[in-house]
Amino acid sequence: MTVFSDLNLDGDVPVRARPDYGEWGPNAVDTTAQKKRHRVYAVIAFIVAVAVIVGAGYFWYRIVMGY
Repeated sequence: MTVFSDLNLDGDVPVRARPDYGEWGPNAVDTTAQKKRHRVYAVIAFIVAVAVIVGAGYFWYRIVMGY
């Protein structure tokens, strides 16, 4: 058992599934700031989707009940 973990995060992953590596690390990988923005966008998109579903349900309920 080793004291330190293996820093090779690719492990046994096939070469075709690995990201392209540049001089300082993987290419075409989002930065931390982009990942944070994407998380916020995902939460906003989820809230909008739920609001649309609830609004459509209320709209159809009003039509069916004849209000």
